[in-house]
Amino acid sequence: MAEFYSGKLRFIESKRLRLIAATGDLIASDLQGRKSLAASLNLTVPENWPPELYGRGAMNFAATQLKDPIERGWSFWYITNNQATAEELLGICGFKGRPGQSRSVEIGYSVLSQFRNQGFATEAASRLVDWAFGHSNVSEVCAETLPHLIQSIRVLEKNGFSFTGQGSEQGVIRYAVKRENLN
Repeated sequence: MAEFYSGKLRFIESKRLRLIAATGDLIASDLQGRKSLAASLNLTVPENWPPELYGRGAMNFAATQLKDPIERGWSFWYITNNQATAEELLGICGFKGRPGQSRSVEIGYSVLSQFRNQGFATEAASRLVDWAFGHSNVSEVCAETLPHLIQSIRVLEKNGFSFTGQGSEQGVIRYAVKRENLN
């Protein structure tokens, strides 16, 4: 996994993807709309942006979270393709915050509908898990989803997550992968 910086931006790359760590400025652009975000990221942002489960509430949460510079990287990451002729925004992934005393971090992801069933969410989640376990203060990566979101569950299972029980809200289930369980 390659992680690098370019100017003020932090990137993680994989075979097909580039993940760009959210900053306060990027979130502000996202809140202003698709055209502003496209200009800030210097890539194409599809007309149906933002993806499901990532709206103004999540953006506002991230804007507040990113006021603390220690949270950088432990918030959202924009998912882009790195093999197309013109780089395009595919979705969003990220963490709900940096690890605390439990040494656990929670991930989430959402890909635009036209990019689903192509392995992008699985690949992005894999990079996030690797990035998180690259920090010695992380011993577990978890995620919560709804039981009927079979594709989301498959993303987790393909990344070594196992069902651990009920989630933090009614009707939500929790999956996790521990550092010692990775291959």
